Amino acid sequence: MDRDFNDRYVYSAADATPLERAGFIRRTYLHLAGAILAFIGVEAFFFVSGVADVVIGMLQFVGRFSWLLVLGAFMVVSWVANKWAVSTVSSGTQYLGLGLYVVAEALIFIPLLYVVASFADGAETIVKAGIVSLGLFAGPTAVVFITRTDFSFLRSVLAVGGLVALGVIVASIIFGFTLGTVFAFIMVAFAASAILYNTSGVMHRYHPSQHVAASLALFASIALLFWYVLQIFGSDD
Repeated sequence: MDRDFNDRYVYSAADATPLERAGFIRRTYLHLAGAILAFIGVEAFFFVSGVADVVIGMLQFVGRFSWLLVLGAFMVVSWVANKWAVSTVSSGTQYLGLGLYVVAEALIFIPLLYVVASFADGAETIVKAGIVSLGLFAGPTAVVFITRTDFSFLRSVLAVGGLVALGVIVASIIFGFTLGTVFAFIMVAFAASAILYNTSGVMHRYHPSQHVAASLALFASIALLFWYVLQIFGSDD
């Protein structure tokens, strides 16, 4: 089925031919794997090159309120990256959006990885958290592809839950209290719900030509999951 590039919003992958749909899913998850590998590579570069030390120094200089600036900047960059990833202008703009988001995630992960890496078994903890995150990602993914359920009804739940979580995080920064492991477990459940929603969206929200945007949404979900799984693992050390 050959359709024009600009016709992407007319139909979703669920309405495409089996061959076109299979190709879209394959491209989406290949790009997701590429984004994960790129994240690992960029993160390793930041730590080996000394960029991580500079970032940590800047955060310590500004103090705990630096996280308000970090969160604000990350939200703006995420918005721009998503806009570029769904761009109808060119595929190059889409890849630029995905790349920008991967770099932004790598930057925001620096403080957490810096702390966990300082533990005696820090490297092992990070690897374990990564493996568990991939396992937890596989569960909701399998549910969506086996049941073929449309989880678009989770959109309002995630929107409200995301605002509440953001409010709690901002309050913790302003008033200086620790969120704790319970909050991390709640956010793991939130991230799992986001994976259900975004995996369902791969079939029901994206046009077969939007594999870059679909992979960005999935990468954002698994990054959120990894962040809180790593916090849980790190809290045991």
